[in-house]
Amino acid sequence: MALELPKQSYAGKIREVEIGMAGKGFRVGGAATLPYLGFEGEIGHPPRIAMEVDDIPPREWAKPLLDVLGDAVRDPVAWARRCVEEFKVDLVHLELVGTDPNGENLSAEHAAKTARAVADAVSVPVAVWGTANVEKDAEVLRAVAEACAGRRLLIGPVQELNHKQLGAAIIGYGHTAIASTPIDVNLQKQLNIELVNLGVAAGNIVDDPTVGGVGYGLEYTYSVMERARIAAVTADDDKLQFPTYCNVGREVWKTKEAKLAEAEAPNLGDARRRGVLLESVTAASLLLAGADILVLRHPDSVGLTRWYVGELRGGGEGGGK
Repeated sequence: MALELPKQSYAGKIREVEIGMAGKGFRVGGAATLPYLGFEGEIGHPPRIAMEVDDIPPREWAKPLLDVLGDAVRDPVAWARRCVEEFKVDLVHLELVGTDPNGENLSAEHAAKTARAVADAVSVPVAVWGTANVEKDAEVLRAVAEACAGRRLLIGPVQELNHKQLGAAIIGYGHTAIASTPIDVNLQKQLNIELVNLGVAAGNIVDDPTVGGVGYGLEYTYSVMERARIAAVTADDDKLQFPTYCNVGREVWKTKEAKLAEAEAPNLGDARRRGVLLESVTAASLLLAGADILVLRHPDSVGLTRWYVGELRGGGEGGGK
């Protein structure tokens, strides 16, 4: 007698969002079940992997990152091309670190020029990320939106305090919003409502829940993402039915465990392997919580995460099913 697994029915579905321009983009979302429970329903489009590119050479990145990326980090266009051509990422995530008012405080013109150059140089969609300073981001990301009009960039972080300025630019110039809130279901839901009420199409929003890495809030991140996904597909809460964008690399590689050299922490083992595993385990955990786009830093993490996606989806490397 065959064993029949109990199945749960789901009332809701994650929206499908088109990322990038036609011909070089992809779709995310579409799941009508909890993550990877394919025996209960449609698991949606495969998760996508991005790599971070900074507008200025990174100063505090761990040595294993700088060793593998080499001189490319001196030029965001060369860096972005290497991510696409050598590491085969689905998306380039451009961080405008140089515009931070507490750092170099570079101009909106610098940001717009850099974003346009990167978008012109690669054959995959591009996300442009500010510094989370609401005033500076409102200025900088509006300039980016205008300079890249019609290119369907992902633009973020769009926060509650600047969602009107950035939402208007996203509507006017044809982009997609990364709605970013501290890790909280109600705050995420409220920001989604505000963006839709402003006029941003629901099909042009992805959610950034502000993730944490292994040992630095991953458990709480997972539980909040899980609650949001349960509400979306079980309770059919359409205010939470958005794909999820997780900026993983930045959170993992800023930790002391990822940055310590072997001489400083001999008991922690090989520094490169340590950082890659911290990043990859964080990415794997967030995939199980429902992540649709993962931003990573190390190419070895990209390879491991791509393999894991394939295993989860039963389609081999890359997750073809």
